[in-house]
Amino acid sequence: MSDARATSLTPLLLAVGVLLIAMASYQCGAAIAKHLFPAVGAQGATAYRLGLGALVLLVLRRPWRTRQDGGDWRVLWGYGLSIGVMNLVFYLALKRIPLGIAVALEFTGPLALALFHSRRLLDAVWVALVAIGLVLLMPPGSTSTRLDPVGVGYALAAGVGWALYIVLGQKAGAQYGSNAVAWGTSVAALFAMPIGIAHAGQALFSLPLLPLALGLAILSSALPYTLEMIAMTRLPTRTFGTLLSLEPAFAALAGMIFLDEHLSALQWFAIAAVIIASAGTVLSARQVVAEPLPT
Repeated sequence: MSDARATSLTPLLLAVGVLLIAMASYQCGAAIAKHLFPAVGAQGATAYRLGLGALVLLVLRRPWRTRQDGGDWRVLWGYGLSIGVMNLVFYLALKRIPLGIAVALEFTGPLALALFHSRRLLDAVWVALVAIGLVLLMPPGSTSTRLDPVGVGYALAAGVGWALYIVLGQKAGAQYGSNAVAWGTSVAALFAMPIGIAHAGQALFSLPLLPLALGLAILSSALPYTLEMIAMTRLPTRTFGTLLSLEPAFAALAGMIFLDEHLSALQWFAIAAVIIASAGTVLSARQVVAEPLPT
């Protein structure tokens, strides 16, 4: 390989590398959240992630330094509320079902959005693959292999929230630029903090939990958002979306490594089906929406 070609590949490889790190960061953060559930519940973990995450982003971004004229605050509030609701129901799902399965189910939201922008016969193949994957994720049999239906419902609701987050995030980003993430996360914190305090009470302010809470906020919000911004400015949209489809696999591996969550062979096959369908949809769609991951 010539020096010139190696130089031209460097930004691409950097972008792919930081995106993979961002996906791993999200799932490590989710594992930390699950460890916090016994102490503060899913509601308290959501408050930690969004409350401390908003503080970190506000300190790093300092969005108030940029004057915003003509922006629609209703869009920004809708964007922020979608972040808050999506994270809350996703963490409620994590209380009941394994991490990898929760992310695979949640991924149906952006997948449906990508399918909406595609009009090819091949899309029927991707829809069929998703359907097969969802069926295999919930195999019949003994109680030990069944998934909690309430947890499944929460994960699918998180998928709806993810789709809304993408649509509203595009509008908020167009009006507020890179400051939209900091402001949107702050709105989400205003939604999540009262719920977390009402559920966890004084436990939410326990000093021994602060290191885990900060780790959750950094790994689930500040670090991956920053890394994804680097990737999005250097990768084509289709490449970004295709790599994004690896998220369920990262989640399943994180669950296995950090949470001792072991999936059956059928469930691994189901996650693979969702990944293939996601990648295929992105590659065949006429217009693909690529936004930072919220989980």
